Amino acid sequence: MRVLVKGAGVAGLTAAFELAARGATVTVAETRHGIGGNASWFAGGMLAPWCERESAEQPVLDLGRDAAGWWDAVLPGQVTRAGTLVVAAPRDAGELDRFASRTSGHRRVNEDEIALLETDLAGRFRRGLLFPDEAHLDPRQAMVALHDRLAAMGVEFRFGTHARHVSGFDRRIDCTGMAAEDDGLRGVRGEMLILRTPDISLSRPVRLLHPRFPLYVVPRTDHRFMVGATMIESQSTGPVTARSMMELLGAAYALHPAFGEAGIIETGAGVRPAFPDNLPRVEACGSTVAINGLYRHGFLLAPAMARQAADLVFNQDGTKELTHEADGQRRSA
Repeated sequence: MRVLVKGAGVAGLTAAFELAARGATVTVAETRHGIGGNASWFAGGMLAPWCERESAEQPVLDLGRDAAGWWDAVLPGQVTRAGTLVVAAPRDAGELDRFASRTSGHRRVNEDEIALLETDLAGRFRRGLLFPDEAHLDPRQAMVALHDRLAAMGVEFRFGTHARHVSGFDRRIDCTGMAAEDDGLRGVRGEMLILRTPDISLSRPVRLLHPRFPLYVVPRTDHRFMVGATMIESQSTGPVTARSMMELLGAAYALHPAFGEAGIIETGAGVRPAFPDNLPRVEACGSTVAINGLYRHGFLLAPAMARQAADLVFNQDGTKELTHEADGQRRSA
């Protein structure tokens, strides 16, 4: 079976892997001239289904709980399994209790335990939550590594190519995100900074709760940290705004004052596709299967959605059954 995957973001790359691993001959068409530059490139890379349950529906936890295992199996060495630490300033202790009441899979930690987990946060927070089964990865390293593995598996990449100019395939997987022709999609803009400072070390993502502006900090290599949190209802792909910059930097400084002296290595914004219910969908129409609406959960949910899409493609009962199955997946997701 010959399958064309439209789009080389995290949804497209994971779908290409699931298809190729099951024996399909896969081609990936991407309008950009290489890996990167899309919303996936600006992601945090947190594989944190239990934390995300605080603001997301149960399917996000159900679909995402096996994501770390998928990434670890496909790209050994890319995943760090150190959990997630959630903290709040003493004046925001109520936010910590609220977060705990809406999530599971955590245990409460006191000031001494926080100091053992993250030495550089010693004495800064009295209480926190540790989600020990969560993990994280560097999205950019993961995307490049997955591209290289796919190429080694025989997947063909056609960069700088629009899918409508490519023909001769039995199935198509549409993973074009905001570029897809779907009136139900909306754009949710996420802004991020990458800071660099040798004065702080973190072993895991840290979420700082705040009633107005919560923040997450994800450690990268070479003393770099990805800082993010914004969710803006906008399809603008412009640069990070001054307000967001000040809020992100202010929240990072609240986590640790040494971030005030950090170098700003990069700023960026990505527009994530979302449906009204903020849940992803895998839908089939004729010979095309669409994966979309991953919202802020791209790396977390892409493996599960890729498996669903591959299941639809390899369904032996034809297009009618593909469409029926997609409707069922939409209801369950």
